[in-house]
Amino acid sequence: MLRYWTAGESHGKTMLAIVDGFPAGVPLETDSIDVELRRRQGGYGRGGRMKIEQDRVELLTGVWQNVSLGSPIGLQVVNRDYKLERLEDLPRPRPGHGDLTGAIKFLGPIRGVLERASARESCVRVAVGALAKQLLAQFEIRAIGYVVELGGMAIEPRGDTWDERLALRDSSSIYSLDPDRDGEVEKLIDDAKDAGDTLGGVLEVRVDGLPFGLGTHTQWDLKLDGRIAQAVMAVQAIKGVEIGLGFEAARRPGSQVHDPIHYDEAQQDSPNLGYSRPTNNAGGLEAGMTNGQPLIVRAAKKPISTLRTPLASINLDTKEAESASYERSDVCAVSAAGVILENVVAFEVARALVEKFGNDSLAEMQARRELFEKMARER
Repeated sequence: MLRYWTAGESHGKTMLAIVDGFPAGVPLETDSIDVELRRRQGGYGRGGRMKIEQDRVELLTGVWQNVSLGSPIGLQVVNRDYKLERLEDLPRPRPGHGDLTGAIKFLGPIRGVLERASARESCVRVAVGALAKQLLAQFEIRAIGYVVELGGMAIEPRGDTWDERLALRDSSSIYSLDPDRDGEVEKLIDDAKDAGDTLGGVLEVRVDGLPFGLGTHTQWDLKLDGRIAQAVMAVQAIKGVEIGLGFEAARRPGSQVHDPIHYDEAQQDSPNLGYSRPTNNAGGLEAGMTNGQPLIVRAAKKPISTLRTPLASINLDTKEAESASYERSDVCAVSAAGVILENVVAFEVARALVEKFGNDSLAEMQARRELFEKMARER
């Protein structure tokens, strides 16, 4: 099984991840991981810490001569803003954070909760996902995340091809697929900043090149849509997940929801094996398995909970009413969330890929995929 764990605190010495079950023989490099880490630090509306941290990944174990060994891979992203031991506790819990619930659960300080619950932890999840994307690239599978709504303003995706979508996303200050709307969105963010407020939004992740049959229907906890939903919901501040039409599917009759099935022999060598759909309302998943169509996942991110104009709270020592504590924070991190989601979804896809085709070595995985697709065409 391909899996990972993370460790570290927001203002601690470093952020760590251990990736287990990664196949041997995959060429690896850190430059593409560092690109993702820089993108996570970008996007209009980020705060002052992004000017302090210069995130770079170190591959500590599991790699020899830039090729994976099949043993656990250790990743590290060092915190330049290390000051945990000098920081004092927060006396007043912030609404929307885990401050109050965590302090009560662990019978300890708020600081002990917020340092681990912080979205800073997501930097190593991005690094892990970017590592997984180097495996996916060997199978011509690609993932892209982008903003489709921010502060209540919908931003319709553009771009017919992968290269067009990537160019649009990378030229947008908010990582949407319509850079022409950047000015409007930046003004929304500026207005929120002036009001001491924060903004949330909706992200979309698209994965192309997926073969049939990743995931399974046989057990509830093995369904790929369920795994993706868990991974996405586990990202800080995410409050809802949709696949394909999502909630809109509940508002339509079945004739306007389900994707008709066609067959085109000319496409039988493509990942969809010739089975095409005029629509993709299912979002590339049926019965917990990929169906050869692009995977489409959306997620709702709430506004950041730390406000420069704080909400009402209480002093935990005196129980008297006071304004919530304030820690340095962003006004809007929706763009960064798109980077995080792109990479956590990529990891779940890679996890399903190694379960389908094995994880001992890249060569064996590739041979098994070729055999599977040959047998699928002949069935």
